[in-house]
Amino acid sequence: MLKGIHPCISPELLLTLAEMGHGDELILADAHFPGHTFNDRVVRADGLDVTTLLDGILPLFELDSYSQPLVMMAAVEGDELDPAVGEQYMKVVHRHAPSAKSPERIDRFAFYERARGAYAVVMTGEMRKYGNLLIKKGVTPV
Repeated sequence: MLKGIHPCISPELLLTLAEMGHGDELILADAHFPGHTFNDRVVRADGLDVTTLLDGILPLFELDSYSQPLVMMAAVEGDELDPAVGEQYMKVVHRHAPSAKSPERIDRFAFYERARGAYAVVMTGEMRKYGNLLIKKGVTPV
């Protein structure tokens, strides 16, 4: 156990976060997401929801300031989004990055393409539909 690091951060996730460079993207995937289909680097965080992981990751992870650092999947035609999901994510984000803007919503297949190019996918226990969140790493201030 390390001091100052949230207990939800596994050694594998800590290594992944440390290896990432600015501009690298990390997918915090809900439990339904086909993470292994889209990326060879998958970190398991079963049983943890995305808000808990955000609370653990964001003190260690600067969000990108040069582009939109938060992206979520838009609902497929005929589905409805639960606005509480994004609102809860942003409540946590704003604790650590008060000026962060709400996530951009992109089409499901565009999100899958981003997952293919992401540094890693973290498979969570998040059960809410459209609970996937892409976060883009920024430059760590000196």
